Amino acid sequence: MDVNSHAEELASDLGVDKEEVKADLQNLLEYSVPIDEAKQSVRRKHGGGGGGSTPTPDAVDVGEITTDHDGVTVTVRVLTQGTRTIRYQGDDLTIREGEVADETGVISYTAWQDFGFEPGDSLTIGNAGVREWEGAPELNLNDSTTVAIADEEVEVDREVGGDRSLVDIDAGDRGRNVEVRVLEVDEKTISGRDGETEILEGVVGDATAKLPFTDWQPRSELTPGADLRIEDVYVREFRGVPSINLTEFSTVTPLPDPVEVAEDAPRLSIAEAVGSGGIFDVEVVGNVLEIRDGSGLIERCPECGRVVQNGQCRSHGDVDGEDDLRVKAIVDDGTDTVTVVLDDELTAEVYGGGLEDALDAAKDAMDKEVVAEEIADSLVGRAYRVRGNLSVDDYGANLDAAEFELADDDPAEHARAALAEVGE
Repeated sequence: MDVNSHAEELASDLGVDKEEVKADLQNLLEYSVPIDEAKQSVRRKHGGGGGGSTPTPDAVDVGEITTDHDGVTVTVRVLTQGTRTIRYQGDDLTIREGEVADETGVISYTAWQDFGFEPGDSLTIGNAGVREWEGAPELNLNDSTTVAIADEEVEVDREVGGDRSLVDIDAGDRGRNVEVRVLEVDEKTISGRDGETEILEGVVGDATAKLPFTDWQPRSELTPGADLRIEDVYVREFRGVPSINLTEFSTVTPLPDPVEVAEDAPRLSIAEAVGSGGIFDVEVVGNVLEIRDGSGLIERCPECGRVVQNGQCRSHGDVDGEDDLRVKAIVDDGTDTVTVVLDDELTAEVYGGGLEDALDAAKDAMDKEVVAEEIADSLVGRAYRVRGNLSVDDYGANLDAAEFELADDDPAEHARAALAEVGE
């Protein structure tokens, strides 16, 4: 983006110093303010009003829009709309966001004011800004944007409205509606932008999947076993999987009938699971190749729970670590590998004793590594069925196990069958 050319244009229109205008623009752009909105803000600051002299851009198809466009005019149908509040330069701003489409494609949008449209409306949107969001172009509707009902209804081969099954929820979705059963709920206190904040975290499920959720305005309806319709949520990525977020604009309505919830997790080859980029609740079967360092008897920071190395916590420095048990096992099914992490309870099961037993064994041997060695002797070379939550990042794939049991089938044969099914 050529800030100089925008600054020169504004400075000429407003009759002010170009460098001052450029500094104002750059400050706004650093906060990811769309260029059109930034220019309008600079105009208002210097008494130039909101209109400006930029002509309305020519109409383009959605499929033609790239981040090289400064502004576009499109005729589209509104697919979804969500509402939430964001904090910008110390102020709380209410935005509307979702997706619009024409016959050539779909594009997300953010409206920085309420233009009064709803899902299903056919609109001509003039002079919308374009920025990159989640690696793709996004329309930004601001003070210089015009919105009018289109002359003709826009026909699209897309679903109108935000209703989705959990399996179809993706990180970045806005304005989604789900019908779910609440499976788990925990109350938490976090340090937020306005100090300590009470939130709810947990898990919801339907017949297709299970996903984590966060309610930023704790609602009494969100109790374990409740069957609910939740409207207007947005979706963040959390530890590699989609996480449903409820805001003050979300609505929660009890359902008259129970929601069916999938009992079994999808079983995938490790390659399929890792290739997904992260899955909440998945099952794999594989052989334990080795037990990684940091397994067995470990110490955790009493403040944050991170593993302590040589008495040092990455966040809190010198600490008196608290003893705990953990296993980090490399599991292979012939298609790929994953690091399976067992918590203290699952570790105690495979070790055959709890924390006190492990401490006694380490004291007798005068070596903490004896616990990890005994676990390795028990696990390495054997096939296990693992169910849990998979996250994938730059450091690899980790599966936080909820279940870890000896397999009753051949993981290599299962992997071959899974790959054959994908290839069909």
